[in-house]
Amino acid sequence: MSPEARPIADLSGRRLGARALAKRRRIMDVTRSLLAERGLRELRVADIARSVVTSPATFYQYFSDVEDVVLQLAAEANEELPALIELFEGDWRGAEGHRRSRDVAAFFMAYWVDHGPVLRVRNLAADEGDERFMALRRAAMEPILDAMVALMQRSGSVGSSPWIQPQSAALAMSAILDRLAAYQSVVDYGGVSSDDLVDTSAQILRRTLTGT
Repeated sequence: MSPEARPIADLSGRRLGARALAKRRRIMDVTRSLLAERGLRELRVADIARSVVTSPATFYQYFSDVEDVVLQLAAEANEELPALIELFEGDWRGAEGHRRSRDVAAFFMAYWVDHGPVLRVRNLAADEGDERFMALRRAAMEPILDAMVALMQRSGSVGSSPWIQPQSAALAMSAILDRLAAYQSVVDYGGVSSDDLVDTSAQILRRTLTGT
């Protein structure tokens, strides 16, 4: 069963009560925090259990291993993306387009602030060929790419330049936004701020997708 489809239950299939749900949530939150300090390969079940003040046996009631926790965290992060897709579906003309493009760029930045450690592990594992993480990354990115292409077609920017092909433009813009968001916290060049990155990214995004 995929992470998105798994019911809130322990590994025996028993549905969780309030206390068990709180314990499971605590394990997930601690895992996310520890991933900010070390890589997936350096993180052990014992480390998580110690930080949660529980036993490895309790951990194994809810998760099969550390990767299982990260898969659940990545699936949770995907659940926030429909709000991003909605931003591409509205009117992108004039002041409304400026607002929406900025909201898209800001969403990417905030998304990486909230989920950065998990997204880095997901991307690394996907790059190494782990099909579970590849599936989660595809599930995250393909709707975004489709929404960008649809906006280009709707706005009339398709065909406005022989050098811009919709699918390629969508891939390029998603990669730019994703990488900038991933490294925003370590950017130290010419006094560039997060707001500067959002404003500039928004302008590039709008011009690429709408031609205005």
